[in-house]
Amino acid sequence: MLSLEEFDAVARGNMDVIFRLALNYMGSYAEAEDVTQNVLIRLYRYRGDFENPEHLRRWLIRVTVNESKRALISPWRKAEALDSLEHRAAGPEGEGRELIRSVMALPEKYRVPMYLHYYEGYSTEEIAELLKLPGSTVRTRLRRGRLQLKAEFGGEENV
Repeated sequence: MLSLEEFDAVARGNMDVIFRLALNYMGSYAEAEDVTQNVLIRLYRYRGDFENPEHLRRWLIRVTVNESKRALISPWRKAEALDSLEHRAAGPEGEGRELIRSVMALPEKYRVPMYLHYYEGYSTEEIAELLKLPGSTVRTRLRRGRLQLKAEFGGEENV
């Protein structure tokens, strides 16, 4: 069980990861904030112990995935336009807006593994474990997501 000080440190250190993953699932800034809040509430109420910081981080990612999926089937769900997301996610001068728009437009099954691999640095086997998918499925989804982005940007087909 985490003390209040430990919870505060963990929440501050992982809030961005939780939020960005939730945003990848939800496509809505407000809904991603709700998922983040729910995940942190679950962490606060969790009475178990974590073996190490990586175990805690994996637990947070798994809970975020589950909370996001639960929220997606909620009858109260409202989607936010992708245009409003790109302003928040792009750099100071709008750097990468086109890429962000393209990544956010990918189907969820490609978008989430790409986020975990390229932004969070997880291996395909770690992603497979987190998403409860076979490793070959994760590798296929990464490849297909890259191919879709390359086709959109006119890049080479070799991956």
